Amino acid sequence: MNMTRLRVCEEADMRLRHLKARTGLTPNILCRLGFALSLKDPTPPNPADYPEDGPREINRFTLTGRWGSFFVALLKERCARDGFGADDYEDQFRAHINRGVLQLYKQVHSLEDLDRLVNIVR
Repeated sequence: MNMTRLRVCEEADMRLRHLKARTGLTPNILCRLGFALSLKDPTPPNPADYPEDGPREINRFTLTGRWGSFFVALLKERCARDGFGADDYEDQFRAHINRGVLQLYKQVHSLEDLDRLVNIVR
């Protein structure tokens, strides 16, 4: 996967701003949590549902940190399970991030909600 920057959809950008206000966590951390939450959903996300129309663009290293290879491995495993190939990795990564942020927004209203959610995702 050669993606260096990820642009989230406008709705996910708005939700990231609200989640940051609710929790104090930075958007990159929230996107990481959203990615994990989206991977737990058994259905594959549709990249067409998440247009790259938002103003927020996140550097991939900022997003994944030193765990970049771990995120790629998780994505490859999930894509293989869903029947996607290497050509789909970037679209699926972006879709999982967007879907996860939107799911996270629905479930997290405070830091206490994150504690509950982390125990569910494990």
